[in-house]
Amino acid sequence: MIMKKIFYAAAALAVLLGCSCCTVRDNTIPGWPWHDPDDPDDPWTEITDEYTNIPDYVKLYKSPAMLLHRSAVAYYASVDMNRTDMKVWGLNDPTLSGVDAVEQPLRTPRTCYEKVGNPCVIINGGFFYSENGKNYTASLAISNGQLLSPNINYASEDWVTMYYPTRGVFLQTETGFVTGWTYWQSADNHYLYSSPAANSWGADPLQVPDSTFPTTATSVVAKNGIGAGPVLIKGGKVVCTYREELFNGAESGILCDTRHPRTAIGITADKHLIMFVCEGRQKTPGVEGYTLDEVAKIMKNLGCVEALNLDGGGSTCMLINGVETVKPSDDEERPVGSCIYISR
Repeated sequence: MIMKKIFYAAAALAVLLGCSCCTVRDNTIPGWPWHDPDDPDDPWTEITDEYTNIPDYVKLYKSPAMLLHRSAVAYYASVDMNRTDMKVWGLNDPTLSGVDAVEQPLRTPRTCYEKVGNPCVIINGGFFYSENGKNYTASLAISNGQLLSPNINYASEDWVTMYYPTRGVFLQTETGFVTGWTYWQSADNHYLYSSPAANSWGADPLQVPDSTFPTTATSVVAKNGIGAGPVLIKGGKVVCTYREELFNGAESGILCDTRHPRTAIGITADKHLIMFVCEGRQKTPGVEGYTLDEVAKIMKNLGCVEALNLDGGGSTCMLINGVETVKPSDDEERPVGSCIYISR
């Protein structure tokens, strides 16, 4: 979703996936009719063989017709990160994200695909917006150790009361992959936290994050990374920190608790990168998409121990060998501010 000046989301909707009238499962009953709500309805179908020239460290999957008890059109790539790296393209604004316009043009995933050498898989990345013909980035992007842009570091509903949220990131470091929350003060003070600042709309703003608040910080150092939010899974637990990241404001752009096309990225315990997209907004009749709580559950079911929500809605796109998977909700690919891709 193309963001305006600030990136908010509606409060997340608790996901009801079981039978509300039967809270105790009696496994002695033959032919128990309900699915376990923690498991997908049916297996995903591997579709790797439907494409040519896919490296053997990449496996491709399409969702069953029903996923989490809802009609679905969704895809994911599982990439063995013991054998390759994820790569990132993004608008280059390494100063303060969201303040100065970026001279670079936005790119559709297809344009990015052509510019970076026809990777086998590419998905859209973090948040951005355009205003008065100018482009602005609002999410972290790190490529080959170079900071292209940090996460935006302020938020307001009235532009009088200012908040300073920590926003989610997904980082590839020298030792592995991690989600976390960041705050940019300067090139020398770019902080990474293990927990977010517990901001909340309607409450007084918390202090500006620093080296010791909200937790003891480390510096943001990564080979490659992407920001957006909220963090969906941290340390194997679903967290979905949309409130703390202030994505639930009045001018919602992320719409956490309603069903839309979504893009997410995560890592499994055995270091397989999961690149996920789902269609929505009835581009296929009956397919609405998913809430962020539901996306978090899907990513957990796919084995992710860390996962981050990326830009969604009209931005959601996955190309395999340059071919679209889900139907774009804008009827054509939207130019975006960053992409993540896997080279051959």
